Amino acid sequence: MKGITIGRTHVAQSATLQWTIAGLRLWNVPSLRSVSLRSAFLRFIAPLLLGLAFSVSAQAATHPPVADKAPDSKCLECHAVKATGKAVHSAIAMGCTTCHEVRVNSKDVTHIKLVTVTPVKLCLQCHEDKDAAKIKGHVHSPAVRDCLTCHDAHSSDFKNILLKAPTGEAKDNLCLSCHTTGLNVPAGGSRHAALDMGCDSCHASHKNGEEMDGVFHLTKSTPGLCLDCHDVADAALAKAHRNLPFEKSDCLGCHNPHESASPKLLQAFVHQPFQKMQCESCHAPAKNGKVVLIKATVRELCVSCHAEQAKKIETSKVQHPGAAGDCTDCHSPHAGTAHGFLKPDAVNVCLTCHSDQAELHSKAVLHQPAFKQGCAACHDPHGSDHPKLLRAEGNALCLECHGPDSKPTKVEGEHDVRIFDGAVRLPEDYFAKVIRLPLQNGKGHPMVGHPVTDAPDPMDATKVRHISCLSCHQPHAGGARALLVSDQPPNLQFCRRCHEDIVRKD
Repeated sequence: MKGITIGRTHVAQSATLQWTIAGLRLWNVPSLRSVSLRSAFLRFIAPLLLGLAFSVSAQAATHPPVADKAPDSKCLECHAVKATGKAVHSAIAMGCTTCHEVRVNSKDVTHIKLVTVTPVKLCLQCHEDKDAAKIKGHVHSPAVRDCLTCHDAHSSDFKNILLKAPTGEAKDNLCLSCHTTGLNVPAGGSRHAALDMGCDSCHASHKNGEEMDGVFHLTKSTPGLCLDCHDVADAALAKAHRNLPFEKSDCLGCHNPHESASPKLLQAFVHQPFQKMQCESCHAPAKNGKVVLIKATVRELCVSCHAEQAKKIETSKVQHPGAAGDCTDCHSPHAGTAHGFLKPDAVNVCLTCHSDQAELHSKAVLHQPAFKQGCAACHDPHGSDHPKLLRAEGNALCLECHGPDSKPTKVEGEHDVRIFDGAVRLPEDYFAKVIRLPLQNGKGHPMVGHPVTDAPDPMDATKVRHISCLSCHQPHAGGARALLVSDQPPNLQFCRRCHEDIVRKD
């Protein structure tokens, strides 16, 4: 029967509905956009469409009558398709009421609902090992929010009851429903052939085991994962690496594992000596299968070109213990995903040591600079004159982006903007979403006249209340919008922390 689908309900097209659809089409015909025609539409056709919508809504929400103690076989009389397919959820054999609850109200109307508030809570009752809150390292974001983003709850034609296969062209590939990896390789660039094997050939979708990578949830750490396909004894591969031993190196230090604008999958940012193939500027010929540097230590080699960073590390008032080690503890000597060649990237380079900050990744709201741009947006990793290696002290740090006088600079020919006198690079569209505070003389947020700096105590004018951005906000992550302290939502209850005798409690 000819019909339309509204939500998940198929509705036959009655004559009334067909006239309604025709009316909607006429509404958009340029030559018929007259006042009289549209007036007729609003008087006669629109009410019919509204009535149809309510009818469909009621039909979609109401389940046909069924006894609340009906056997599972009763469900399968209508829903047999839920128990068929190449991959069937094992819970089907446990019975429909394992996951669904049947409710019959006093008017003998039957409603079917899940036994839990959300699908993810239901799934975790059996699949506890997939609980993101108990998994260390990076977790695939759909696996945190809703299992049904990727899986069918009942049956599928694909392994693990996936909605689509993790391989194939974009329209048939589950992973490419969200990711565009490998789809837009520029002319002269390169694409990893392993993409055609499927994303699950390298990545674990949910969790990491002891042998897995904690950042990109790989099935195996590099270079082991790469060497499953690439033979180190291959003469062509050895020649491409200038016959230097590479089998114990991290391949991601030079190569993008998916796609690149350059040949050979080179990373986006490349160290100049490496780019110009001046290997001898850092390396002597390999000896006994080991890499040999032209200096005694890695640090000596790096500071021969980067003396200014060595001086900063040694003379800053606040020193970073991590910066006193080998430069390659944090930087790849060849290439990387960002300026500075931080490894594995600008965010996770710090989380290897600062695991307490890594745990904040599970909070509901993440501060974009900390978890997107990297810790160095606010902290100077080599040394600072301010506490906690901050690039500025007090409110000045936050107001560099959020202040009314914030002035990021644009460098001609570069696709970024700079703050902190050019020390920090941000994407050129970064400030399109940054909230600028209308502050004047230290007042004006979150409302007119409210101070953001030290001010007299409203309850005792002889005292001073110390106020800063951190009095109300967390700098890295929070449990609700605005990153308020104690993970509180932005409402009057939060304001009562300071104004309990001023704000009415009723």
